[in-house]
Amino acid sequence: MPLRHLSPQDRHLFRQFGRGPDVPVPDPLLHHAIARQATAAPHAVAAEHQGTHLTYGELDSYADALAARLVREGVRPGDHVGLFVRRSLPMLVGLLGILKAGAAYVPQDIGLAPPAQLTHVIRTARTRVVLTTAEHAHRVTLPDGHLLLPLDEPQPPAPAPRPRITGDHGCYVLFTSGTTGRPNGVKVTHRNVANILLTAPGDLGIRPGDRVAQLLNIAFDMAAWEILGCLAHGGTLVIRGRDIAAAARTADVLVATPTVLSGLDPAACPRVRTVAVAGEPCPRPLADRWARQAAFHNCCGPTETTIVNTMGRHDPSAPLLTIGRPTPNNTVYVLDADRRPLPIGEVGEMWAGGDCVSAGYLGDDALNAERYAPDPFLGGGRRMFRTRDLGRWTPDGQLEHLGRTDDQVKVRGFRVELDSVSSVLESAAGCTRAVTLRRDARTLVSFVCPADVDPDAARRAVADALPYYCVPERVLPLAFLPETDRGKVDKQALLRMLDEPLVVAR
Repeated sequence: MPLRHLSPQDRHLFRQFGRGPDVPVPDPLLHHAIARQATAAPHAVAAEHQGTHLTYGELDSYADALAARLVREGVRPGDHVGLFVRRSLPMLVGLLGILKAGAAYVPQDIGLAPPAQLTHVIRTARTRVVLTTAEHAHRVTLPDGHLLLPLDEPQPPAPAPRPRITGDHGCYVLFTSGTTGRPNGVKVTHRNVANILLTAPGDLGIRPGDRVAQLLNIAFDMAAWEILGCLAHGGTLVIRGRDIAAAARTADVLVATPTVLSGLDPAACPRVRTVAVAGEPCPRPLADRWARQAAFHNCCGPTETTIVNTMGRHDPSAPLLTIGRPTPNNTVYVLDADRRPLPIGEVGEMWAGGDCVSAGYLGDDALNAERYAPDPFLGGGRRMFRTRDLGRWTPDGQLEHLGRTDDQVKVRGFRVELDSVSSVLESAAGCTRAVTLRRDARTLVSFVCPADVDPDAARRAVADALPYYCVPERVLPLAFLPETDRGKVDKQALLRMLDEPLVVAR
């Protein structure tokens, strides 16, 4: 029995806290849910972008025609089809058409992904067919025998094919930023995605007519939350152009990373009633500011556990900002290095189980063996995933996120959690964002926003709260933190900043 070393009370709480509610999922196939919206309200606006729009009826019809073309070209259930696009209405037609053909879409932002990455994606995901727009076709180099289809080439109307697929078929393949520098392809199933997007709270309360901002890079899994979450519930997707704030201003629902959200002013977004953040730790001041206006969900979960697998609605009066509880039909376990459950309140590594656990990495058996393991708590052939996130249960069953196992660094021989230092900085007067990095074996450096934060006062706040080896040597105030193309803090760019003054000094 995997729990026998725990006290009876901890055994009980391990099961009670670690298991999300058992909830039926209305449909394991997302494109069926979208088709129902098109049947119910064909003239409702599905999406708008830079002054143009697409109704649900148009989206469904165009996607049917594209799906029929894909099937004629030999696309079959279980195949992967590349979707190399920028944010646009054709992006949605391509995504839905691929799903209707029974295949999984493999998204890349054609304006940002370097050619070598596109080549790696095509080879790893075996995307014999790639969809793009005529404007960007020249950027895609395909091997012999592969087919490039322009999404803006009209397809003759055709009835939708009816491929035989189940919830275990792939919905999308996303490429994560691999720790080796080589992106890893993660296959996520329809069952995985439907479980989070078609149940509460992952459905974000979206109803027909609600406006959902589409702010994020399509190659990032949270974009699937925006896009599929909106369309499956009959909302209107507001696809941003260059101006993120313009899309957010008219939205009812925002899904974002904390970095992206920190660039928006709640006062300028009066319609927003629901916000969900994930992808990186959320600063408490940011959560408090938005939670005073909207239902604010602080969430956590890597791509491999399907967008997010824990969610918590934040109350500004709460003593802690947590990542909440497991989402429906999912589990979270706080385990030690030997994968044994820890008593409630002890810090360990979070493992995820249940319907969120994705199908695994493409073509990498060694990495699959390292990160996925049989789930001894659910049994029945189920698997669990090693998130590499550190956490602990609060006495009332909320998960406190305590950084990443790979954010634990050695400084002067002591182990330091970088996120803990940043959290203290974010409690200093005027500080809204903070990032702490290890510069070398003896030195930490922190970056804070906005630019008028007093760096000496910020350092003192850390010195008052944490041991001396946690105090950053330098605190650099910045007007804003640089972002990656996925809307997270660009830590490599910050480290490069440190060297710029040294070059000038010589």
